[in-house]
Amino acid sequence: MRPLAKSVEGMSTQQRFLEVISANISNAETTRTADGSPYKRQVVVAGTDPRTGALSTRVVEDQTPGELRYDPGHPDADASGYVRTPNVDVNTELVDLMLARRVHEANVSVFQAAKSMLRRALEI
Repeated sequence: MRPLAKSVEGMSTQQRFLEVISANISNAETTRTADGSPYKRQVVVAGTDPRTGALSTRVVEDQTPGELRYDPGHPDADASGYVRTPNVDVNTELVDLMLARRVHEANVSVFQAAKSMLRRALEI
């Protein structure tokens, strides 16, 4: 049963990556959040829990500042006419999205193969 659990754990982890990447893409143009600052890119950090050995994830903010864009008509422009944009690069997010999707698909394949082997073992 352990191969099934490992595959599920991997799919769950990749699902977290997919959710965060989707949020980043959705907020790539958000120049004002609830605290008044532009959206900050979120990054999932995966690791192993030292006590249990289980895979764990946490989400951290990317502290890289966004670009300044001159747009004096923008409602979030400062006194000089510059707007601080989010630090989200959609191209990077799309590459990360493709990678997370492929790893998720690989975990699904492992799950299906393990399930098939267990089913065959029960027939013996």
